[in-house]
Amino acid sequence: MDSARHTCLKLQITQNPEPIFIKGTWFSSHFNLSITDGLNAWTCNASEEEVNERASNWDQPISEYIDMSERYLGFQQPRSVYGFTDAGGGYKRLSWTFEKEGTKLEWRWKFKPAENSKKITAGILDFLMDANIRLSEEVVMKTRSNEKLKAEAEKCLAQNEKFQNEKAEFETAIYTKFVGVLNSKKSKLRELRDRLSNQESTANLQEDEEASTDKTETFDGDSEDEDSNMDVTSTSKDIAGNKPRGRKRK
Repeated sequence: MDSARHTCLKLQITQNPEPIFIKGTWFSSHFNLSITDGLNAWTCNASEEEVNERASNWDQPISEYIDMSERYLGFQQPRSVYGFTDAGGGYKRLSWTFEKEGTKLEWRWKFKPAENSKKITAGILDFLMDANIRLSEEVVMKTRSNEKLKAEAEKCLAQNEKFQNEKAEFETAIYTKFVGVLNSKKSKLRELRDRLSNQESTANLQEDEEASTDKTETFDGDSEDEDSNMDVTSTSKDIAGNKPRGRKRK
């Protein structure tokens, strides 16, 4: 089933003192338009045959032709020049311009007087009221949603600030403990270094004492040997001096 789309445009035309309201009902292959100025109303039912003929004249697919018409009659385009003029016999002609490949073009559709202007006008007003109610409800829902999001954002900011404070406190505590442990390690290292230094000093002192003792013993040994040598030498001299002399020959 071909679903319909609805639009309603409040169109302000330069040559008309009062705005007109254009209600469109759009289908895939045709569309219906109704216009009111608040007092009188006009209608235009573009059949599939008419839309197909117009699209062929402009070398456009039907879907593209309808989409473009909906865009210009659903929202007033700033660069487009709109017109709503008499076409004789109570008929009206709605026109609008657009540019294509640097060329300004114009589309026109002819509207006939509505059989029941009050009904058309009331229908357009009802549509506008319903659209306004829907928009108001949507605004209220979005406002509530924004307020809820704002409250959640403030809550998240508060939690984030709390987490940052806790993180800072945790880092401070960890840093304090780390500094304490580091200072303790440094103190122990200094203590061990002092012990090692004392041990090395004691070891060096002992080595010096042992070396001094060895030198003293060596000196004493050498003196005894010299005394012994001296005794042997003296004895030899004595023996040599006391050697008996032989008789002289006559």
